[in-house]
Amino acid sequence: MKESEKVIWDQGRSAGSASSAQGRVSQKLMVCLILFVSLIYILHTLKLLSTPTTCNHHNHHEHGAFSVHRLSSLNVTEKRETRTEKTKLRHVVFGIAASSKLWAHRKNYIKLWYKANKMRAVVWLDDRVKTHPEEQLPPVKVSTDTSNFAYTNKQGHRSAIRISRIVSETLRLGMKEVRWLVMGDDDTVFVTENLLRVLNKYDHREMYYIGSLSESHLQNIFFSYGMAYGGGGFAISYPLAKALQKMQDRCIQRYPGLYGSDDRMQACMAELGVPLTKEIGFHQYDVYGNLFGLLAAHPVTPLVSLHHLDVVEPIFPNMSRVEALQRLTIPMNLDSAALIQQSICYEKKKKWTISVSWGFAVQIFRGIFSPREMEMPSRTFLNWYRRADYTAYAFNTRPVSRNPCQKPFVFYFSKAKFNSTKLQTVTEYERHRVPHPECRWKMADPSALDKVEVYKKTDPHLWDRAPRRNCCRVKKSNKKGTMVIDVGVCRDGEVSEA
Repeated sequence: MKESEKVIWDQGRSAGSASSAQGRVSQKLMVCLILFVSLIYILHTLKLLSTPTTCNHHNHHEHGAFSVHRLSSLNVTEKRETRTEKTKLRHVVFGIAASSKLWAHRKNYIKLWYKANKMRAVVWLDDRVKTHPEEQLPPVKVSTDTSNFAYTNKQGHRSAIRISRIVSETLRLGMKEVRWLVMGDDDTVFVTENLLRVLNKYDHREMYYIGSLSESHLQNIFFSYGMAYGGGGFAISYPLAKALQKMQDRCIQRYPGLYGSDDRMQACMAELGVPLTKEIGFHQYDVYGNLFGLLAAHPVTPLVSLHHLDVVEPIFPNMSRVEALQRLTIPMNLDSAALIQQSICYEKKKKWTISVSWGFAVQIFRGIFSPREMEMPSRTFLNWYRRADYTAYAFNTRPVSRNPCQKPFVFYFSKAKFNSTKLQTVTEYERHRVPHPECRWKMADPSALDKVEVYKKTDPHLWDRAPRRNCCRVKKSNKKGTMVIDVGVCRDGEVSEA
Protein backbone atom coordinates (compact mmCIF):
# COMPACT_ATOMS: atom_id res chain seq x y z
CA MET A 1 0.00 0.00 0.00
CA LYS A 2 2.75 2.44 0.87
CA GLU A 3 4.76 1.41 -2.21
CA SER A 4 1.80 2.10 -4.51
CA GLU A 5 1.15 5.49 -2.88
CA LYS A 6 4.80 6.37 -3.41
CA VAL A 7 4.58 5.46 -7.13
CA ILE A 8 1.43 7.61 -7.54
CA TRP A 9 3.10 10.52 -5.69
CA ASP A 10 6.21 10.29 -7.88
CA GLN A 11 4.09 10.20 -11.02
CA GLY A 12 2.08 13.23 -9.86
CA ARG A 13 5.20 15.19 -8.97
CA SER A 14 6.67 14.39 -12.38
CA ALA A 15 3.48 15.55 -14.13
CA GLY A 16 3.43 18.73 -12.05
CA SER A 17 7.04 19.49 -12.91
CA ALA A 18 6.31 19.04 -16.62
CA SER A 19 3.21 21.26 -16.45
CA SER A 20 5.17 23.95 -14.63
CA ALA A 21 7.89 23.84 -17.24
CA GLN A 22 5.34 24.17 -20.04
CA GLY A 23 3.79 27.23 -18.28
CA ARG A 24 7.12 28.94 -18.06
CA VAL A 25 7.75 28.39 -21.76
CA SER A 26 4.28 29.80 -22.61
CA GLN A 27 4.92 32.90 -20.52
CA LYS A 28 8.24 33.51 -22.28
CA LEU A 29 6.56 33.15 -25.67
CA MET A 30 3.81 35.59 -24.66
CA VAL A 31 6.35 38.16 -23.47
CA CYS A 32 8.31 37.81 -26.69
CA LEU A 33 5.13 38.20 -28.76
CA ILE A 34 4.12 41.35 -26.87
CA LEU A 35 7.62 42.82 -27.26
CA PHE A 36 7.57 42.01 -30.99
CA VAL A 37 4.14 43.60 -31.57
CA SER A 38 5.17 46.66 -29.53
CA LEU A 39 8.33 47.04 -31.56
CA ILE A 40 6.37 46.86 -34.86
CA TYR A 41 3.85 49.44 -33.54
CA ILE A 42 6.66 51.80 -32.50
CA LEU A 43 8.41 51.47 -35.83
CA HIS A 44 5.12 52.01 -37.76
CA THR A 45 4.31 55.10 -35.70
CA LEU A 46 7.76 56.54 -36.29
CA LYS A 47 7.31 55.94 -40.02
CA LEU A 48 3.95 57.68 -40.09
CA LEU A 49 5.36 60.67 -38.26
CA SER A 50 8.16 60.99 -40.77
CA THR A 51 5.96 60.38 -43.88
CA PRO A 52 4.46 63.94 -44.42
CA THR A 53 7.91 65.54 -44.48
CA THR A 54 9.20 62.99 -46.94
CA CYS A 55 6.08 63.13 -49.12
CA ASN A 56 5.86 66.87 -49.20
CA HIS A 57 9.27 66.85 -50.90
CA HIS A 58 9.01 63.70 -53.00
CA ASN A 59 5.59 62.12 -53.47
CA HIS A 60 2.41 64.23 -53.42
CA HIS A 61 0.29 61.21 -54.22
CA GLU A 62 0.64 59.78 -50.70
CA HIS A 63 -2.53 60.27 -48.63
CA GLY A 64 -0.85 62.14 -45.78
CA ALA A 65 0.94 64.54 -48.10
CA PHE A 66 -2.25 65.11 -50.15
CA SER A 67 -4.17 66.10 -47.01
CA VAL A 68 -1.49 68.57 -45.92
CA HIS A 69 -1.19 69.96 -49.45
CA ARG A 70 -4.97 70.34 -49.77
CA LEU A 71 -5.28 72.13 -46.43
CA SER A 72 -2.45 74.41 -47.48
CA SER A 73 -4.23 75.16 -50.78
CA LEU A 74 -7.48 75.89 -48.97
CA ASN A 75 -5.70 78.29 -46.65
CA VAL A 76 -4.11 80.10 -49.60
CA THR A 77 -7.50 80.31 -51.34
CA GLU A 78 -9.15 81.61 -48.20
CA LYS A 79 -6.45 84.27 -47.79
CA ARG A 80 -6.78 85.24 -51.45
CA GLU A 81 -10.56 85.63 -51.11
CA THR A 82 -10.13 87.68 -47.98
CA ARG A 83 -7.68 89.97 -49.73
CA THR A 84 -9.95 90.49 -52.79
CA GLU A 85 -11.05 94.11 -52.68
CA LYS A 86 -14.50 95.33 -53.53
CA THR A 87 -15.28 96.06 -57.15
CA LYS A 88 -14.53 99.68 -58.01
CA LEU A 89 -15.14 101.78 -61.10
CA ARG A 90 -11.68 100.94 -62.43
CA HIS A 91 -12.75 97.28 -62.60
CA VAL A 92 -15.72 98.07 -64.86
CA VAL A 93 -15.65 98.75 -68.60
CA PHE A 94 -18.70 100.27 -70.32
CA GLY A 95 -19.54 99.39 -73.90
CA ILE A 96 -21.88 102.07 -75.26
CA ALA A 97 -23.95 101.43 -78.38
CA ALA A 98 -24.34 104.63 -80.37
CA SER A 99 -25.51 105.93 -83.72
CA SER A 100 -23.41 108.36 -85.76
CA LYS A 101 -26.57 110.20 -86.89
CA LEU A 102 -27.69 110.87 -83.30
CA TRP A 103 -24.24 111.33 -81.74
CA ALA A 104 -24.23 115.14 -81.67
CA HIS A 105 -27.31 115.12 -79.43
CA ARG A 106 -27.02 111.92 -77.42
CA LYS A 107 -23.43 112.44 -76.32
CA ASN A 108 -24.91 114.98 -73.88
CA TYR A 109 -26.52 112.11 -71.93
CA ILE A 110 -23.13 110.39 -71.61
CA LYS A 111 -21.55 113.59 -70.31
CA LEU A 112 -23.97 113.50 -67.36
CA TRP A 113 -22.51 110.33 -65.85
CA TYR A 114 -19.15 109.55 -67.48
CA LYS A 115 -16.02 110.68 -65.58
CA ALA A 116 -12.95 110.37 -67.77
CA ASN A 117 -10.44 110.20 -64.90
CA LYS A 118 -12.38 107.52 -62.98
CA MET A 119 -14.03 105.26 -65.56
CA ARG A 120 -13.27 103.19 -68.62
CA ALA A 121 -15.70 103.13 -71.53
CA VAL A 122 -15.76 102.74 -75.30
CA VAL A 123 -18.41 104.18 -77.61
CA TRP A 124 -19.12 101.90 -80.58
CA LEU A 125 -20.52 103.64 -83.67
CA ASP A 126 -21.62 102.61 -87.14
CA ASP A 127 -19.53 105.34 -88.78
CA ARG A 128 -16.87 107.92 -87.97
CA VAL A 129 -17.81 111.15 -86.17
CA LYS A 130 -15.98 114.32 -85.24
CA THR A 131 -14.58 114.25 -81.72
CA HIS A 132 -13.39 117.03 -79.45
CA PRO A 133 -10.88 116.10 -76.67
CA GLU A 134 -12.09 118.91 -74.41
CA GLU A 135 -15.49 117.22 -74.14
CA GLN A 136 -13.99 114.50 -71.91
CA LEU A 137 -16.02 111.73 -73.56
CA PRO A 138 -15.03 108.05 -73.88
CA PRO A 139 -12.90 107.01 -76.87
CA VAL A 140 -14.94 106.37 -80.01
CA LYS A 141 -14.51 103.31 -82.22
CA VAL A 142 -16.25 102.07 -85.35
CA SER A 143 -17.69 98.57 -85.07
CA THR A 144 -16.35 95.76 -87.25
CA ASP A 145 -18.24 95.14 -90.48
CA THR A 146 -21.04 92.59 -90.03
CA SER A 147 -22.31 92.30 -93.60
CA ASN A 148 -21.32 88.61 -93.71
CA PHE A 149 -23.89 87.79 -91.00
CA ALA A 150 -27.40 86.84 -92.13
CA TYR A 151 -30.32 89.03 -90.95
CA THR A 152 -33.85 88.06 -92.00
CA ASN A 153 -36.15 89.96 -89.60
CA LYS A 154 -38.32 92.26 -91.73
CA GLN A 155 -39.32 94.54 -88.85
CA GLY A 156 -35.86 95.17 -87.40
CA HIS A 157 -32.55 96.59 -88.54
CA ARG A 158 -29.34 94.68 -89.10
CA SER A 159 -27.45 97.14 -86.83
CA ALA A 160 -28.68 94.78 -84.11
CA ILE A 161 -25.90 92.37 -85.09
CA ARG A 162 -23.25 95.08 -84.73
CA ILE A 163 -24.57 96.11 -81.32
CA SER A 164 -24.81 92.53 -80.04
CA ARG A 165 -21.04 92.11 -80.66
CA ILE A 166 -20.00 95.13 -78.55
CA VAL A 167 -19.16 93.04 -75.46
CA SER A 168 -16.89 90.76 -77.50
CA GLU A 169 -15.26 93.65 -79.36
CA THR A 170 -14.64 95.51 -76.11
CA LEU A 171 -13.08 92.40 -74.58
CA ARG A 172 -10.71 92.07 -77.54
CA LEU A 173 -9.21 95.48 -76.72
CA GLY A 174 -7.25 93.65 -74.00
CA MET A 175 -7.86 96.00 -71.06
CA LYS A 176 -6.38 94.89 -67.73
CA GLU A 177 -8.07 94.28 -64.36
CA VAL A 178 -11.53 93.99 -65.91
CA ARG A 179 -14.15 92.36 -63.70
CA TRP A 180 -17.37 93.44 -65.40
CA LEU A 181 -18.40 94.60 -68.85
CA VAL A 182 -21.50 96.80 -68.76
CA MET A 183 -23.58 97.38 -71.88
CA GLY A 184 -25.74 100.47 -72.41
CA ASP A 185 -27.14 102.76 -75.09
CA ASP A 186 -26.18 106.34 -75.88
CA ASP A 187 -29.53 107.53 -74.44
CA THR A 188 -28.94 105.75 -71.11
CA VAL A 189 -27.84 107.48 -67.91
CA PHE A 190 -26.11 105.33 -65.26
CA VAL A 191 -25.91 106.01 -61.53
CA THR A 192 -22.46 104.47 -61.33
CA GLU A 193 -22.17 104.26 -57.53
CA ASN A 194 -25.42 102.29 -57.39
CA LEU A 195 -24.19 100.08 -60.22
CA LEU A 196 -21.19 99.20 -58.05
CA ARG A 197 -23.49 98.49 -55.09
CA VAL A 198 -25.33 95.95 -57.22
CA LEU A 199 -22.22 94.36 -58.76
CA ASN A 200 -20.57 93.93 -55.36
CA LYS A 201 -23.35 91.52 -54.40
CA TYR A 202 -21.91 89.02 -56.87
CA ASP A 203 -18.61 87.18 -57.34
CA HIS A 204 -17.00 88.57 -60.50
CA ARG A 205 -15.00 85.33 -60.88
CA GLU A 206 -18.20 83.42 -61.63
CA MET A 207 -20.41 83.64 -64.73
CA TYR A 208 -23.11 86.29 -64.26
CA TYR A 209 -25.54 87.95 -66.69
CA ILE A 210 -27.27 90.74 -64.76
CA GLY A 211 -30.03 93.07 -65.90
CA SER A 212 -33.76 93.65 -65.94
CA LEU A 213 -36.92 93.31 -68.00
CA SER A 214 -39.15 95.65 -69.95
CA GLU A 215 -41.96 97.56 -68.20
CA SER A 216 -44.23 96.24 -70.95
CA HIS A 217 -45.78 92.83 -70.41
CA LEU A 218 -46.26 92.48 -74.17
CA GLN A 219 -42.61 93.29 -74.88
CA ASN A 220 -41.57 90.56 -72.46
CA ILE A 221 -43.95 88.10 -74.10
CA PHE A 222 -42.74 88.92 -77.63
CA PHE A 223 -39.06 88.78 -76.70
CA SER A 224 -38.40 87.01 -73.38
CA TYR A 225 -38.94 87.25 -69.65
CA GLY A 226 -35.43 85.82 -69.33
CA MET A 227 -33.73 88.58 -71.32
CA ALA A 228 -31.88 91.65 -70.07
CA TYR A 229 -33.11 94.64 -72.07
CA GLY A 230 -30.01 96.29 -73.48
CA GLY A 231 -31.07 99.92 -73.39
CA GLY A 232 -31.57 99.79 -69.66
CA GLY A 233 -28.12 98.29 -69.44
CA PHE A 234 -26.81 94.92 -68.32
CA ALA A 235 -23.61 93.58 -66.78
CA ILE A 236 -21.59 90.52 -67.81
CA SER A 237 -18.82 89.15 -65.58
CA TYR A 238 -15.38 88.77 -67.15
CA PRO A 239 -15.36 84.91 -67.22
CA LEU A 240 -18.73 84.93 -68.98
CA ALA A 241 -17.55 87.59 -71.44
CA LYS A 242 -14.56 85.39 -72.31
CA ALA A 243 -16.80 82.37 -72.86
CA LEU A 244 -19.19 84.46 -74.95
CA GLN A 245 -16.41 85.91 -77.10
CA LYS A 246 -15.23 82.43 -78.10
CA MET A 247 -18.62 81.33 -79.45
CA GLN A 248 -20.65 84.47 -80.17
CA ASP A 249 -20.09 84.75 -83.92
CA ARG A 250 -21.14 81.12 -84.43
CA CYS A 251 -24.11 81.74 -82.15
CA ILE A 252 -25.24 84.85 -84.05
CA GLN A 253 -25.24 82.89 -87.32
CA ARG A 254 -27.78 80.51 -85.80
CA TYR A 255 -30.34 83.26 -85.11
CA PRO A 256 -30.81 85.39 -88.26
CA GLY A 257 -34.53 85.85 -87.57
CA LEU A 258 -34.24 87.57 -84.19
CA TYR A 259 -35.19 91.26 -83.95
CA GLY A 260 -32.61 93.03 -81.80
CA SER A 261 -29.23 92.85 -80.15
CA ASP A 262 -30.41 91.96 -76.65
CA ASP A 263 -32.43 88.92 -77.78
CA ARG A 264 -29.38 87.69 -79.70
CA MET A 265 -27.35 88.14 -76.55
CA GLN A 266 -29.88 86.15 -74.52
CA ALA A 267 -29.93 83.38 -77.14
CA CYS A 268 -26.17 82.98 -76.73
CA MET A 269 -26.53 83.04 -72.94
CA ALA A 270 -29.05 80.21 -73.25
CA GLU A 271 -26.52 78.19 -75.24
CA LEU A 272 -23.94 78.86 -72.52
CA GLY A 273 -26.52 77.84 -69.91
CA VAL A 274 -26.33 81.12 -67.96
CA PRO A 275 -29.72 82.52 -66.84
CA LEU A 276 -30.55 86.17 -66.28
CA THR A 277 -29.95 87.45 -62.74
CA LYS A 278 -32.64 90.11 -62.35
CA GLU A 279 -31.83 93.46 -60.78
CA ILE A 280 -34.82 95.75 -61.14
CA GLY A 281 -32.82 98.95 -60.67
CA PHE A 282 -31.86 98.75 -64.38
CA HIS A 283 -34.69 100.62 -66.14
CA GLN A 284 -35.54 100.06 -69.79
CA TYR A 285 -38.56 102.41 -69.59
CA ASP A 286 -40.54 101.01 -72.50
CA VAL A 287 -43.23 103.65 -71.92
CA TYR A 288 -44.33 106.99 -73.34
CA GLY A 289 -45.29 110.19 -71.64
CA ASN A 290 -44.51 111.19 -68.06
CA LEU A 291 -42.25 109.01 -65.90
CA PHE A 292 -43.51 110.69 -62.71
CA GLY A 293 -45.57 107.75 -61.49
CA LEU A 294 -42.64 105.34 -61.90
CA LEU A 295 -40.05 107.59 -60.29
CA ALA A 296 -42.28 108.67 -57.38
CA ALA A 297 -42.85 105.03 -56.40
CA HIS A 298 -39.49 103.49 -57.20
CA PRO A 299 -39.09 99.89 -55.96
CA VAL A 300 -36.95 99.31 -52.85
CA THR A 301 -33.71 98.82 -54.74
CA PRO A 302 -30.87 101.09 -55.90
CA LEU A 303 -31.60 103.22 -58.98
CA VAL A 304 -29.00 102.01 -61.52
CA SER A 305 -30.04 103.34 -64.92
CA LEU A 306 -32.58 105.38 -66.89
CA HIS A 307 -33.23 104.69 -70.57
CA HIS A 308 -35.35 105.97 -73.49
CA LEU A 309 -34.75 109.52 -72.34
CA ASP A 310 -35.52 110.83 -75.84
CA VAL A 311 -38.92 109.13 -75.78
CA VAL A 312 -40.32 110.25 -72.42
CA GLU A 313 -40.97 113.79 -71.20
CA PRO A 314 -38.32 115.66 -69.15
CA ILE A 315 -38.41 114.36 -65.56
CA PHE A 316 -38.69 117.92 -64.19
CA PRO A 317 -41.22 120.34 -65.74
CA ASN A 318 -40.32 123.44 -67.75
CA MET A 319 -36.85 122.14 -68.63
CA SER A 320 -35.16 120.32 -71.47
CA ARG A 321 -34.42 116.63 -70.98
CA VAL A 322 -30.72 117.20 -70.41
CA GLU A 323 -31.34 120.13 -68.03
CA ALA A 324 -33.76 118.02 -66.00
CA LEU A 325 -31.22 115.22 -65.67
CA GLN A 326 -28.51 117.70 -64.72
CA ARG A 327 -30.73 118.77 -61.81
CA LEU A 328 -31.07 115.13 -60.74
CA THR A 329 -27.28 114.84 -60.50
CA ILE A 330 -27.31 117.26 -57.52
CA PRO A 331 -28.93 114.79 -55.07
CA MET A 332 -27.19 111.94 -56.91
CA ASN A 333 -23.81 113.35 -55.91
CA LEU A 334 -24.95 114.00 -52.31
CA ASP A 335 -26.44 110.58 -51.50
CA SER A 336 -26.63 108.26 -54.49
CA ALA A 337 -27.83 105.31 -52.40
CA ALA A 338 -31.03 107.16 -51.45
CA LEU A 339 -31.75 108.66 -54.87
CA ILE A 340 -35.48 108.52 -55.70
CA GLN A 341 -36.18 106.20 -52.75
CA GLN A 342 -39.74 106.49 -51.52
CA SER A 343 -40.86 107.14 -47.92
CA ILE A 344 -44.51 107.24 -46.80
CA CYS A 345 -45.92 109.07 -43.79
CA TYR A 346 -48.99 110.97 -42.58
CA GLU A 347 -49.91 114.40 -41.25
CA LYS A 348 -52.51 112.99 -38.88
CA LYS A 349 -54.08 116.26 -37.68
CA LYS A 350 -54.75 117.40 -41.23
CA LYS A 351 -55.45 113.89 -42.56
CA TRP A 352 -52.88 114.12 -45.33
CA THR A 353 -50.88 111.31 -46.95
CA ILE A 354 -47.31 112.24 -47.82
CA SER A 355 -44.95 110.46 -50.22
CA VAL A 356 -41.31 111.54 -50.44
CA SER A 357 -39.28 110.42 -53.45
CA TRP A 358 -35.95 111.67 -52.12
CA GLY A 359 -34.11 113.98 -54.51
CA PHE A 360 -37.03 114.04 -56.96
CA ALA A 361 -40.46 115.01 -55.61
CA VAL A 362 -42.81 115.17 -52.62
CA GLN A 363 -46.53 114.48 -52.99
CA ILE A 364 -49.23 115.56 -50.55
CA PHE A 365 -52.68 113.97 -50.82
CA ARG A 366 -55.84 114.93 -49.03
CA GLY A 367 -57.17 111.87 -47.22
CA ILE A 368 -55.54 108.63 -46.13
CA PHE A 369 -53.98 106.29 -48.68
CA SER A 370 -52.48 103.02 -47.43
CA PRO A 371 -48.78 102.30 -48.04
CA ARG A 372 -49.93 99.37 -50.17
CA GLU A 373 -51.54 101.85 -52.57
CA MET A 374 -48.78 104.43 -52.41
CA GLU A 375 -45.99 102.02 -53.31
CA MET A 376 -47.77 101.22 -56.59
CA PRO A 377 -46.88 103.61 -59.46
CA SER A 378 -49.73 105.81 -60.63
CA ARG A 379 -50.35 105.57 -64.36
CA THR A 380 -48.99 108.93 -65.48
CA PHE A 381 -47.41 107.17 -68.49
CA LEU A 382 -48.58 105.26 -71.55
CA ASN A 383 -47.70 101.72 -72.53
CA TRP A 384 -45.17 100.99 -75.27
CA TYR A 385 -48.02 99.54 -77.36
CA ARG A 386 -50.40 102.46 -77.25
CA ARG A 387 -53.52 100.41 -77.96
CA ALA A 388 -52.85 98.16 -74.97
CA ASP A 389 -54.68 98.89 -71.73
CA TYR A 390 -53.30 99.04 -68.18
CA THR A 391 -53.15 95.24 -67.89
CA ALA A 392 -50.20 95.25 -70.28
CA TYR A 393 -47.67 96.35 -67.61
CA ALA A 394 -45.27 93.83 -66.07
CA PHE A 395 -45.93 95.18 -62.54
CA ASN A 396 -48.80 96.54 -60.45
CA THR A 397 -50.04 100.06 -61.15
CA ARG A 398 -52.86 102.24 -59.85
CA PRO A 399 -55.04 104.68 -61.77
CA VAL A 400 -54.65 108.42 -61.45
CA SER A 401 -57.48 109.44 -59.11
CA ARG A 402 -60.51 111.04 -60.75
CA ASN A 403 -61.70 112.57 -57.50
CA PRO A 404 -60.77 116.29 -57.71
CA CYS A 405 -60.00 116.34 -53.99
CA GLN A 406 -57.48 113.49 -54.29
CA LYS A 407 -55.30 115.02 -56.98
CA PRO A 408 -51.86 115.25 -55.35
CA PHE A 409 -50.02 118.49 -54.73
CA VAL A 410 -46.58 117.93 -56.21
CA PHE A 411 -43.40 119.61 -54.98
CA TYR A 412 -40.37 119.10 -57.25
CA PHE A 413 -36.76 119.06 -56.07
CA SER A 414 -35.19 122.52 -56.47
CA LYS A 415 -31.94 122.66 -54.46
CA ALA A 416 -29.89 120.93 -51.76
CA LYS A 417 -27.15 121.57 -49.25
CA PHE A 418 -25.01 119.37 -47.04
CA ASN A 419 -24.17 119.90 -43.37
CA SER A 420 -20.75 118.29 -42.97
CA THR A 421 -20.93 118.52 -39.15
CA LYS A 422 -24.19 116.60 -38.84
CA LEU A 423 -23.58 114.56 -42.02
CA GLN A 424 -27.06 115.68 -43.00
CA THR A 425 -28.59 116.75 -46.30
CA VAL A 426 -31.31 119.38 -46.57
CA THR A 427 -33.24 119.12 -49.83
CA GLU A 428 -35.90 121.64 -50.85
CA TYR A 429 -38.93 120.95 -53.02
CA GLU A 430 -41.03 123.71 -54.57
CA ARG A 431 -44.72 123.36 -55.40
CA HIS A 432 -45.54 122.78 -59.03
CA ARG A 433 -48.03 125.54 -59.66
CA VAL A 434 -50.70 124.08 -61.89
CA PRO A 435 -54.48 124.64 -61.59
CA HIS A 436 -56.21 122.30 -59.16
CA PRO A 437 -59.90 121.38 -59.50
CA GLU A 438 -62.26 122.72 -56.84
CA CYS A 439 -62.52 120.51 -53.74
CA ARG A 440 -65.46 120.83 -51.34
CA TRP A 441 -63.99 118.65 -48.60
CA LYS A 442 -63.84 120.44 -45.29
CA MET A 443 -60.21 119.78 -44.52
CA ALA A 444 -56.86 121.58 -44.64
CA ASP A 445 -55.74 122.62 -48.10
CA PRO A 446 -52.14 121.76 -49.14
CA SER A 447 -52.18 124.73 -51.53
CA ALA A 448 -51.24 126.89 -48.51
CA LEU A 449 -47.76 125.34 -48.76
CA ASP A 450 -45.08 126.69 -51.09
CA LYS A 451 -42.16 124.54 -50.13
CA VAL A 452 -41.16 121.28 -48.41
CA GLU A 453 -37.82 120.85 -46.63
CA VAL A 454 -36.54 117.32 -46.14
CA TYR A 455 -33.77 116.57 -43.64
CA LYS A 456 -31.90 113.32 -44.05
CA LYS A 457 -28.59 111.89 -42.86
CA THR A 458 -26.46 110.39 -45.61
CA ASP A 459 -26.52 106.59 -45.56
CA PRO A 460 -23.98 105.08 -47.99
CA HIS A 461 -24.51 101.63 -46.43
CA LEU A 462 -28.27 101.65 -47.00
CA TRP A 463 -28.08 98.66 -49.36
CA ASP A 464 -25.71 96.65 -47.16
CA ARG A 465 -28.70 95.90 -44.95
CA ALA A 466 -31.91 94.00 -45.66
CA PRO A 467 -34.09 96.07 -48.04
CA ARG A 468 -36.61 98.31 -46.28
CA ARG A 469 -38.14 101.68 -47.08
CA ASN A 470 -36.89 104.60 -45.04
CA CYS A 471 -39.45 106.17 -42.71
CA CYS A 472 -40.49 109.83 -42.84
CA ARG A 473 -41.86 112.04 -40.04
CA VAL A 474 -43.60 115.40 -40.29
CA LYS A 475 -41.90 117.91 -38.01
CA LYS A 476 -43.09 121.18 -36.54
CA SER A 477 -42.24 124.13 -38.79
CA ASN A 478 -41.82 127.75 -37.77
CA LYS A 479 -41.67 128.88 -41.40
CA LYS A 480 -44.96 129.97 -42.92
CA GLY A 481 -45.82 128.01 -46.05
CA THR A 482 -43.11 125.41 -45.40
CA MET A 483 -43.51 121.80 -44.34
CA VAL A 484 -40.53 120.12 -42.64
CA ILE A 485 -40.00 116.37 -42.97
CA ASP A 486 -37.34 114.11 -41.49
CA VAL A 487 -36.36 111.00 -43.46
CA GLY A 488 -34.21 108.18 -42.13
CA VAL A 489 -33.87 104.58 -41.04
CA CYS A 490 -37.04 103.37 -39.36
CA ARG A 491 -36.81 103.32 -35.57
CA ASP A 492 -37.64 100.29 -33.49
CA GLY A 493 -41.38 99.72 -33.74
CA GLU A 494 -41.93 102.51 -36.27
CA VAL A 495 -44.66 101.78 -38.82
CA SER A 496 -46.18 103.81 -41.66
CA GLU A 497 -49.72 104.04 -40.33
CA ALA A 498 -52.23 106.89 -40.16
